[in-house]
Amino acid sequence: MADPFKARAPFAPWDRRQLPGLFDVEESARRIGHYKWAEMKLFEALGGWVATVPELDVKMRLGTHCYHHAWHAELWHKRLPELREMNPDRLTVPPNDAMVRFVEALTEPEAPELTIEKLVGVYRVFIPHFIAAYTFHKNNTSEITDAPTIRSLTFALQDEIADFIDGEMLIQSLIETPDEVQRAAAHQARLETLLLEAGGIAGPGTIGGAS
Repeated sequence: MADPFKARAPFAPWDRRQLPGLFDVEESARRIGHYKWAEMKLFEALGGWVATVPELDVKMRLGTHCYHHAWHAELWHKRLPELREMNPDRLTVPPNDAMVRFVEALTEPEAPELTIEKLVGVYRVFIPHFIAAYTFHKNNTSEITDAPTIRSLTFALQDEIADFIDGEMLIQSLIETPDEVQRAAAHQARLETLLLEAGGIAGPGTIGGAS
């Protein structure tokens, strides 16, 4: 249980305003490198599942969404040299080993009858964490010095939110029994625990707090 007496910032996690901006060039580049890595992993997962999921409507949505994440990775790949150096691949890394374990658990369900687990991992865990990370970054970076990053975050957020809605609709259409409710909840809890250990997509401090 959260400590109700622990001091918290005056603004909500998605609105931690500081001027001229919370991130210096190095911190922004570090985060964007983690974003690119995560987007690439999600693209690979969705692309792989397109060939194996039996439900045609799910297959079609995954095929559309996987290219959204490929495009997001490309946005971050192009942004990195402008921020830090001419070798974006050096910064395209997970924030820690816990994030690697999370992605391994996310992609673990491979059997055709595990579509619910596949979708829950992506649309109830991974994509909501993208939305949180991107929203925090967008609201806390400088509109003056980091406008290109804000523009990329805005584009990515539009896709993430739309895809989240699609995914949640698919999940609700697939869950038809109490047992399936429990399957979805158990898988979500397992993945959320792993992502909590990682500290979020960009590691500890993804939406503030520890850095």
